[in-house]
Amino acid sequence: MGGFFITRHVESLLKTTGRLSAGDLSARTGVGNETGELADLARAIDGMARALKERNDELEESHSTLEKQVAARTRELAESNRQLEAFSFSISHDLRAPLRAIDGFSQILLNEHASSLLPEGRRVLELVVKNSKHMAQLIEDLLAFSRLGRQDVVGGELHMGEMAREVYQELTTPGGARTIDFTVAPMPNARGDNSMVHQVWMNLLENALKFTSRNDRAVIEVGAHEGERENTYFVKDNGVGFDPRFAGKLFQVFQRLHGSSQFSGTGVGLAIVHRIIQKHGGRVWAESRPGQGAQFFFTLPAVSPRGLS
Repeated sequence: MGGFFITRHVESLLKTTGRLSAGDLSARTGVGNETGELADLARAIDGMARALKERNDELEESHSTLEKQVAARTRELAESNRQLEAFSFSISHDLRAPLRAIDGFSQILLNEHASSLLPEGRRVLELVVKNSKHMAQLIEDLLAFSRLGRQDVVGGELHMGEMAREVYQELTTPGGARTIDFTVAPMPNARGDNSMVHQVWMNLLENALKFTSRNDRAVIEVGAHEGERENTYFVKDNGVGFDPRFAGKLFQVFQRLHGSSQFSGTGVGLAIVHRIIQKHGGRVWAESRPGQGAQFFFTLPAVSPRGLS
């Protein structure tokens, strides 16, 4: 009879510990008030299993609560972003009309009443016209930036070399006064939204042209490095460059590393580049040294990622 009880306890212990090790925290030995070392061990295992079950239930409840909190915060953030984009669009749109009026009336005064104005009056009006045009361009850039938040990416194969050359031709005049060495190395095609990536090339090449404008000979190079899942594209110039300590600021709205008196711009172009590349799941960064030019990089998905079926 003693052998039977021992065997039963051993079998119960083996089954229970096996179920516990497999993750079944509801497993119990079923030993009651029986005496003996094996019974004590069984009750200890049952107590451990209950404690583990209670702790696991607490963790699952905490995990569920955390997931709900994260989901709620995500919805709140998405709604806040939507409202902010709508607000930016509305404000920018509503500012266009009064700015056009300011610019128009100032132009009338300069064109039709210039003879009755003192030199200082003409100078002030010219400043009004200049700043109203700058503000109008800033509003256009902000509208473009806010529209990106609501614009879906339409994927397709992009001929990157051809697109870069087309954008450069749009930005320059053949036989112009400037001497520009522009080269496009062979580049792999990418997958992305045609109009969005066209804007990326537009902004980066426009920057390269602007910041090499003081050079006797501007050198602008476009190229790429092919990867397994994504390709890295770059625009390199021999312009004024910038302090690498502030490279992270380049892609934030209104952040400029050169004063408006030195180079024109609104401080939104690179933020647009950053947002477009982000929407494609890519990265964008820059490398430079003051007086040694700059190189801007961005990644886009490869057309046929190697290693994938």
